[in-house]
Amino acid sequence: MTDKKHKDRKEIKALEQELQELSEQAEKLGQENQDLLAKLQRVSADYANFQKRSAKQISEAISFERERIVKALLPVMDNFEHTMAHAESAEDVEAVVKGVKIIYDQMVDVLKSQGVEQICALGEQFDPALHQAMLQKEDEEKEDGVVLEEYQKGYRLNGRVIRPAKVVVNKLTVDTTEAEVAEDEYTEEENDNGEDDIEIIQ
Repeated sequence: MTDKKHKDRKEIKALEQELQELSEQAEKLGQENQDLLAKLQRVSADYANFQKRSAKQISEAISFERERIVKALLPVMDNFEHTMAHAESAEDVEAVVKGVKIIYDQMVDVLKSQGVEQICALGEQFDPALHQAMLQKEDEEKEDGVVLEEYQKGYRLNGRVIRPAKVVVNKLTVDTTEAEVAEDEYTEEENDNGEDDIEIIQ
């Protein structure tokens, strides 16, 4: 009987010890959970502040960039006003045209300073990535697919096309192309025959 009581006490003591350990683990896990929750709340608050700061910084950057562009355009507007003010009383048309040309060049310089460049079109081979064909014409003196006219200039911004050039493209008919090929072949044959004749004379 005494042994049984002693055994029961040992089991109870072991259970109490195990319960104590489990209680300590639970308390530790609860504390870790609180710490993680606090960290999550701090990170969430930091991220919210970061979003607010980023939105504000982006808005300020856009406003600053707009202001910089407008300031660059103001001298162009000033020159336009001066030219228009003197255009009515100007007796020399060439002087007015010269003034407009100066303003145009100034505007081109402003655009270049912003990373804008004109797309070369006239006399170039048609490129659908750079040009938009508005019309086709035939000019036998020019190569097939060459841009003959430019309706509207195209532009790139930092290397990216923001507006293709509107152009007229040379389109030779099949007969014209075949005639040119035949003419080239005939010219080559004549040159070959001429060389043969020279060799015979020698």
